[in-house]
Amino acid sequence: MAKEWYQLTGEETLQELHVTKAGLSSAETAAAQAKYGKNALKEAKPKSTLQVFLSQFADLLVVILIVAAVISMISGNMESAVVIFVVLIMNAVMGTVENKKAEKSLKALKSLSSPSAKVLRDGIKVEIHSEDVVPGDILLLEAGDLAAADARILDSFSLQVNESSLTGESTNVDKTSDEIADSTPLADRLNMVYSGSLVTYGRAVAVVTSTGMDTEMGRIADLMNTAKEQKTPLQVSLDQFSGRLAAIIMVICGVIFLLCIYRQMPVLDALLFAVALAVAAIPEALGSIVTIVQAMGTQKMAGEHAIVKELRAV
Repeated sequence: MAKEWYQLTGEETLQELHVTKAGLSSAETAAAQAKYGKNALKEAKPKSTLQVFLSQFADLLVVILIVAAVISMISGNMESAVVIFVVLIMNAVMGTVENKKAEKSLKALKSLSSPSAKVLRDGIKVEIHSEDVVPGDILLLEAGDLAAADARILDSFSLQVNESSLTGESTNVDKTSDEIADSTPLADRLNMVYSGSLVTYGRAVAVVTSTGMDTEMGRIADLMNTAKEQKTPLQVSLDQFSGRLAAIIMVICGVIFLLCIYRQMPVLDALLFAVALAVAAIPEALGSIVTIVQAMGTQKMAGEHAIVKELRAV
């Protein structure tokens, strides 16, 4: 197809999709579903519970504490090792639980944002789940509906759409069924409706041109899935703090160890003393405190109808 959908007339769009205004037949629908799949956005594979749990230990101070616990075990001081491991595991469990809570809240919100759609099938108006919409479906839009897919408007009856989820523009857009000859930015394609857009006024008949990851919203989702994860300012600050603190603690413990050797203390006793000092100096509760504060922030934002997927994003 040389032209974009918005550059075609309504009739040309129907011809290109090999459909009529009566909608798809049952056989055509089945064939389209087999070819295009579900009308849903693909998500990056979520981390397993075990991966989330293990990621809680990816911190410099935690690593130092684990080393200290291992040294305590080797030296026979099991009580110190057990206490350290119990604290670390409690921190990891708490972080994992809060992370999974946020994931469940996000899934619940996503299920609410997947609306049904009114389409013509075999010439009859039916209401189906938005995931079952396929290219070529005749979409019937009314005030209050969310567009289930990208579609070319065939007939517009004073249709107004809010496309803020896609373009960022908060004002309603008046739609038309006329073709647009010139190349036009997405926000100015007045004869198209896009997945996730809210119909605020009027009604329209449109033919679905793209579904799932082929929609404009799907392209954004693809960018999000392939984007590299970056650390938040809080994570950067905590990493810097942990690094400096760890360096200071190691230097002090090294000096204390050498002083103990200089005073002719047995090497094992000197090592245990240095390890005990390191464990005492490291704020084991820092991870717990940060997790609890972030969890409280997550709950507060949930009260404002904002769902946070990652605790660190708070």
